[in-house]
Amino acid sequence: MNDLNDRLLAAHAAGDLAALVTLYTAAADATDDPQARGFFLTHAHVFAMELGHPDTQILRQRLIDDGREVPLHAPNPPLR
Repeated sequence: MNDLNDRLLAAHAAGDLAALVTLYTAAADATDDPQARGFFLTHAHVFAMELGHPDTQILRQRLIDDGREVPLHAPNPPLR
């Protein structure tokens, strides 16, 4: 994970949001620790939202599946 950590630090220094999404997702996939996975997925999701990344919904669903996010409820119908 040292190489991945170095790449994460470099992406942060460069402000490369797309790389941060990819690298934090890879870090989440590489760990067996549920706490670490949640941390990495949350970071990947936040950077994905900032960027408008195509994986934003996939990352959110992974957080929902891990119990770290709740699904949005359907909006209430308009009052008449």
